[in-house]
Amino acid sequence: MRELSVVGVRVELPSNQPIVLLREVEGDRYLPIWIGAVEATAIAYEQQGVKPARPLTHDLLRDVLAALKAPLRAVEITELKENVFYADLLIGDGVRVSARPSDSIALALRVGAPIRCAEQVLSEAGIVIPDEQEDEVEKFREFLEQVRPEDFAG
Repeated sequence: MRELSVVGVRVELPSNQPIVLLREVEGDRYLPIWIGAVEATAIAYEQQGVKPARPLTHDLLRDVLAALKAPLRAVEITELKENVFYADLLIGDGVRVSARPSDSIALALRVGAPIRCAEQVLSEAGIVIPDEQEDEVEKFREFLEQVRPEDFAG
């Protein structure tokens, strides 16, 4: 497993499909995952420090895990089958729960849990961005600082 960090979310044009972009902590590969608008909003809210008046689903799950004293230890993106990513939540003392990567990432950001990815998934779906395209990544980061979670509402 390789540890990843969340670069952010954006909307892929012309399809208007949100993606979350992850990057290897100790490496140069990026992992784009197409996600739903609700999950994109949840990730963007957390990255921007937006606190809704009432808890969103991912906030609720964080609070339930805390109340049960069952901390989220890590998120693992385990498989890619037929262009669908699969992930597991590692909870408490060895409990493993299957979850969508987008929900897993939104929850991991809320509790500060590490996000890991199987090497096979990174080999298959990871991309290396050449140095001349690093400017694009920087522009993407600037975009993330400007975008509002409401931009992802469908």
